[in-house]
Amino acid sequence: MMDAALDSDVGEVAELIQAMIRNRCVNDGTPDSGEETRNVDLLTGYLEGVGLDIERYTAIHGRESLVATIEGTDPNAPTLTLLGHTDVVPVNEDRWSRDPFGGEIVDGELWGRGAIDMFNLTASMAVAIKRIAASGDPLRGTLRYVAVADEEASGLYGAKYLVERETDAVRTDYVITESGGFPIEAADGSISMPVLVAEKGTMASRLRVTGTPGHGSMPYGTDNALVKAAEVLGRLDAYQPPTRVSDHWRSFVEGFGYPPELTGPLTDEETLAATCAALPAAIGKVAYSCNHTTLTPTVMSGGTKRNVIPDSVDIELDIRTLPGDDPASVRGMINEALGDLADQVEFDPGVAIPASESPADTPLWDSLGRVANHFYGGSSLLPMLMPGGTDSRHFRALGATCYGFGIYSREMELEKMATMAHGDDERIDLESLRLIIDMWDVLVRDFLG
Repeated sequence: MMDAALDSDVGEVAELIQAMIRNRCVNDGTPDSGEETRNVDLLTGYLEGVGLDIERYTAIHGRESLVATIEGTDPNAPTLTLLGHTDVVPVNEDRWSRDPFGGEIVDGELWGRGAIDMFNLTASMAVAIKRIAASGDPLRGTLRYVAVADEEASGLYGAKYLVERETDAVRTDYVITESGGFPIEAADGSISMPVLVAEKGTMASRLRVTGTPGHGSMPYGTDNALVKAAEVLGRLDAYQPPTRVSDHWRSFVEGFGYPPELTGPLTDEETLAATCAALPAAIGKVAYSCNHTTLTPTVMSGGTKRNVIPDSVDIELDIRTLPGDDPASVRGMINEALGDLADQVEFDPGVAIPASESPADTPLWDSLGRVANHFYGGSSLLPMLMPGGTDSRHFRALGATCYGFGIYSREMELEKMATMAHGDDERIDLESLRLIIDMWDVLVRDFLG
């Protein structure tokens, strides 16, 4: 139920976020996880009755996505898609201060897995398109709301499925999706608003470390794949890929208004990696990842029985690539990291999705600039590379211009958001929800009205 202390605008979107959180659409990467149909049922019920054209698309059982459309009056005007996702990543409940699926509102903040990533946006997009449809006010361009499954894995059962199998239903000129829009206040008081115009590529890769089996009671002199894998992990952890500073990063750093003695080292390929240690932890992580291809071991499996020395161990890697990197260049980095162990490790790159980017000189960019100034007077936009990935890459394959943007209160600074995304005690402040609700209306009417 809506908290009595909330006004109707914030209460409406907060109630929808709470219900989405409580539906526990947890995507662990397996085909039968997610069950996003629960959130699609919720959103369908919410959106019905105001004249929206609503369609649902099922990739496999339980993995369902929703598309709602308001057709524009001018066939030559652009189509704008508000793109949200309905799944969340797993959570270790023991590490949370509150129930991660409780959707509680405490001290002006709404808690729960997905509050930041990205139910705050997915729900507010739904509220916005429902209100616009209910108003009956015509739009020159077409407005589409897409709530997809499986963003937290590969998008195989969500955006990728829609783009490849239901292309006409989601074809669009422009997309706005998650992240960006958090205010960065420089030392002189000016405000910059990051817009995610690019994102790193991804490779879900695997290393297989081989050895020789033997009896666990006689370890002396054996070629134990598990022991070797530990050395492989250590070398990967110690390895620093080449630093490559982009123009996006340089403009982003300038937006912070750091003194020259910090800005210089943060934009110099020779000093950036070492300088990251001088930053707040969360910002240091962003700085490092935006300027390096990263090779992150995340899962290790091997062995068959306690008394059998294992002859193979698999290490799964979450690899995020800078523009220009591919499986061959990544294999070169792994070889450099492993040195004399490289020829004892098999590398399976998996499916490689290259980095992608959209231009920052479009009519939508101009519109976002006006929107940012509506909420933060005198603010400027900063194009930014996202260290992770979103469903933008699938829509860019259709030729769409895709940005990550939202509007947040001053409470939701970069360090706080970077710590909570996929982390513990995820939550969103109610003031940000108030801003986000208004933002969609301002943006849609500026760009399509």
